[in-house]
Amino acid sequence: MEMDKLVALCKRRGFLFQSSEIYGGLNGFWDYGPLGVELKRNIKEAWWRDMVSGHDDLAAPPGAPTAYEMVGIDCTIIMHPQVWKVSGHYDLFVDKMVDCKAEGCKGRFRVDHIPSSECPLKPSKHPGEHDKCKLTEPRDFNLMFKTIVGALGTEEDAAFLRPETAQGIFVNFRNVCDSSRVRVPFGIAQMGKSFRNEITPRNFTFRSREFEQMEIEFFCHPKSSPQWYQYWRDRRMKWYTDLGLAGERLRLREHGKEELSHYSCGTSDIEYAFPFLEAGDFGELEGIAHRGDFDLRSHMEGKLVTKDGQLIVEQGPDGKPKWKGSGKDLSYRDDLTNERFVPHVIEPSAGADRGTLAFLCEAYHEDQAPDDKGQMQTRVVMRFHPRIAPIKVAVFPLVKKDGMPEIAERIYRAIKPHMTVFYDESGAVGRRYRRQDEAGTPFCITVDGQTLTDGTVTLRDRDTLKQWRVHEKDLVAELRQRIG
Repeated sequence: MEMDKLVALCKRRGFLFQSSEIYGGLNGFWDYGPLGVELKRNIKEAWWRDMVSGHDDLAAPPGAPTAYEMVGIDCTIIMHPQVWKVSGHYDLFVDKMVDCKAEGCKGRFRVDHIPSSECPLKPSKHPGEHDKCKLTEPRDFNLMFKTIVGALGTEEDAAFLRPETAQGIFVNFRNVCDSSRVRVPFGIAQMGKSFRNEITPRNFTFRSREFEQMEIEFFCHPKSSPQWYQYWRDRRMKWYTDLGLAGERLRLREHGKEELSHYSCGTSDIEYAFPFLEAGDFGELEGIAHRGDFDLRSHMEGKLVTKDGQLIVEQGPDGKPKWKGSGKDLSYRDDLTNERFVPHVIEPSAGADRGTLAFLCEAYHEDQAPDDKGQMQTRVVMRFHPRIAPIKVAVFPLVKKDGMPEIAERIYRAIKPHMTVFYDESGAVGRRYRRQDEAGTPFCITVDGQTLTDGTVTLRDRDTLKQWRVHEKDLVAELRQRIG
């Protein structure tokens, strides 16, 4: 699949638009159109349903060491600045940046996005000899967006837009334990916006400055944390495959020791072979990290660093902790055994926007289908899993007469309370089918002459093109069974 075809389809059919496009756009920011907002919402709702609201707290799912509870939370985008100092983001959340000093370029790039010491834009951006293209020495660039809280606007009022949703969960660990009476093991889930001032946003929505995350922080006993890490790796991989991401384009990759963060006991990435990447390359969809007790201890005691494999409090010149923690006790006491410990954390962290992009890429197909005259024509079809399809079913009257529109409108209104449905009576029915194929609608209903005599309609499958008759009164049940 060629990426430019998908990008064109996304704009033409209303999946995605460039933010502020009428003013030339703003790099790294994207707007979701009518179909895109439904697709992304369906993905988020499937995640929340499968991970949180639909989870059986009383029974252990397949592969889980034991039963566990799941609860949700929704934290603010702006938090106390000390959160980001203690978590390490203030000092460590940086990328290496270089500038090109050549006339006609003045470009700025991430070091890890450049294959050599020369500007990646040459020769198209530079006149003359290439050795005008040398880059500056790399320097740190903090990715957090800075803002001001309050009216004075002084440095003391500085705050940051959150670069991740996870810290809001960690600082509320005690609040959740005390208010909901959850017992370890349990998970806290959150969906929400995060912001990173990327040096070079690129590849459509893959690397953006504003994005949405779907994260779980799963708290467990240190002794059972390796088993829980394995469980969440497998469960999150299965979630993607169940929704249609499968085959050689999806993989689960364990990080090597040299890739691990200083706090990580193990990290795996669920990756997808996006079409804008080089052949054989994969891009991250979700990370599953075994974070140990790093986060809770950081917010209790202050900023932690690694020294000879041990976590210690970083001290300032006065011998006191350089970054003071909250001082709150974030340990956990098991009321059955009376054991007190700081839980370990397993973090499945998914990108809602990257997931949406992957499902768009996976869904795009071109095949042959007959038109209204029976001639085979190339059609574009978005083969979304029915659970995440923006529109579940479309309703057509075959012609705009003989009472067919009135019956079609009645069917539309009967289905509307149960699922997203679209009504269309404009143009030849073959063209209406093509429009719904491009939108990814799994089923189309056509009211025709036979409907007037026996009450049945034609139900069409998007992928197989199979058509069969269903009675009007049985439509909702039939569609629910097929959509799942």
